[in-house]
Amino acid sequence: MSDKNLEILWEQYEATKETSIKDKLIIEYAPLVKFVAGRLNIYLGQNVEYEDLVSYGVFGLIDAIDKFDLKKGVKFETYASLRIRGAIIDNIRKLDWVPRSLRQKNKEIEKTIMELESELGRTATDEELAQKMNISIDELHEIYKKTNLISLISLDEYIEQNNDYSINSEKNSESEQPESYIEKQELKSLLKESIEKLPEREQKILILYYFEELTLKEISSIMGVSESRISQLHTKAIMRLKNKLGKYKTILYEL
Repeated sequence: MSDKNLEILWEQYEATKETSIKDKLIIEYAPLVKFVAGRLNIYLGQNVEYEDLVSYGVFGLIDAIDKFDLKKGVKFETYASLRIRGAIIDNIRKLDWVPRSLRQKNKEIEKTIMELESELGRTATDEELAQKMNISIDELHEIYKKTNLISLISLDEYIEQNNDYSINSEKNSESEQPESYIEKQELKSLLKESIEKLPEREQKILILYYFEELTLKEISSIMGVSESRISQLHTKAIMRLKNKLGKYKTILYEL
């Protein structure tokens, strides 16, 4: 559908709220649900089916269409992406997959990575990390898979707390103070340096996921390893970056 026809459709729906027009909008934006679900799949490994994520996301799309206000001048895709993501994560939260013990284990891994890499002066391997924690490689990989969900929920909570910034980022950037702009540029530079110090495979995954915006399945195909392995490597990379960025680790959620 052309941009002009889509604009007319939105105007018709805002004026009439007819179900038939709403159905057309849902069909038009269905690919956005699939895109968001595909992007979130990297955090979930093999814990949930992609089709279930899409089903959860459809509810977010419907909610976005109902609540979208044309007059605010916000791009619908930006607004809807947050709603779709929120709907998926709300349904995941209901499954209660993140017990306190797992959160504690996640913190223990992050602390151990920092200690090991400080001792070794280089990136620690999975074998070294597992040995330090007195667990098997399989146990370590299982923790990676489960703690991906913690990263996902932490990121979602950050977005919720800064929702106005996310939706109105263009307006805020215009009024941003010079010192804030300089600080943000310095933090971006720090993040770039931190990524460059990661192992090559972890670097590649972050670039493909965050900058090329590929899905877990697409990254898996490019790198020739399983989706669960990509998910594990992604978790390790995020843990390493948190340690390297220290008090600036919230930049992971701003860029």
